[in-house]
Amino acid sequence: MVALRLKSMVKSMFGFSVNKSVLSTILLASVFSVSQVSAAADTQVRAKKSSVKKSSVTQVSSSKVKKNVKRNKQVALASKSKKTIKSKKIVRTAAIINDGPSTGDAVGLKQSKDALSLASNAAFVVDQDSSAVLFEKNAEVSLPIASITKLMTSLIVVEAKQDLDEVIEITTEDLDREKGTGSRLAIGAKLSRADLLHIALMSSENRAASALGRSYPGGLPAFVAAMNAKAKQLGMHDTHYVDSSGLSSKNVASARDLVKLINAAYQYPIIREYSTDTKYVVNPKGKRLLEYGTTNHLVEKSDWNIGLQKTGYIAEAGRCLVMQAIIEGRAVVMVFLDSKGKYSRLADASRVKKLIQGMRPQG
Repeated sequence: MVALRLKSMVKSMFGFSVNKSVLSTILLASVFSVSQVSAAADTQVRAKKSSVKKSSVTQVSSSKVKKNVKRNKQVALASKSKKTIKSKKIVRTAAIINDGPSTGDAVGLKQSKDALSLASNAAFVVDQDSSAVLFEKNAEVSLPIASITKLMTSLIVVEAKQDLDEVIEITTEDLDREKGTGSRLAIGAKLSRADLLHIALMSSENRAASALGRSYPGGLPAFVAAMNAKAKQLGMHDTHYVDSSGLSSKNVASARDLVKLINAAYQYPIIREYSTDTKYVVNPKGKRLLEYGTTNHLVEKSDWNIGLQKTGYIAEAGRCLVMQAIIEGRAVVMVFLDSKGKYSRLADASRVKKLIQGMRPQG
């Protein structure tokens, strides 16, 4: 049908007729041409659709990119902020735990060496019964002693026979205006003198030590005077006190002097008991219960037999430790002053312990 119409159209347009072969060729060419035109049109439509779709995708993608960029900036800022905060925390922490140059370092003790390679700038170890010197390092040098001061504080309180059941209130006078340290004992907290003595010796609680000195007849000035008088009585000629807590670097003593203080304090069971306790709970009147722990973890170890101890630390004094212990059946008094590193004084004590264990008779 299509062929007849095409044949008629050719004859009318050109004035001649065509045979079937030519007609087929024309027909095929026409079909091909129409197909090409149709294909081209389809291609244009698809291209247009693709362009629209691509444009849409591009717009969406662009929007997503913008959102992602914004989110990434926010994440980056948050991360930077966290890092800054973390960095500040690290700096603050380092400032707290970093052992800077001490008084002992300043006078050249850091350069001195010893057979045990102790981290402490000064040390003195004696047999408690015979007073025989077992180890010595810069024992005559007067140095800041930090909270070792609290041993003398406890000695004054006990020897004054003050009422241990008397309730004492923590006041603003007990705030640390020397170093600016804090305390778990809030202003207004009320504890017995016995409780204050307990946590001052075991946990080195500064406000407790301050309250003990403040509540002495005549107040803190009279208490400090009693501390210095006792030091003189004990023959501690390189010793001087200015407060009852040890926060001031002006509280000084030599390692040799401190052996005399340990021997005097050791005579009182209450000082021995409180200083070597590991945990203790106090109940401040009107406040929540507070649990305290020891500052010397050697007392918790089964391979140590410690009869009295006290730790101390301020920057000028370094890490300090005094102890009475039984080693190989021998009562030993040891003093370590101006050590560097949180656990170095404990390591020094262990080195001395091994030295003494090696002194036992063979056979």
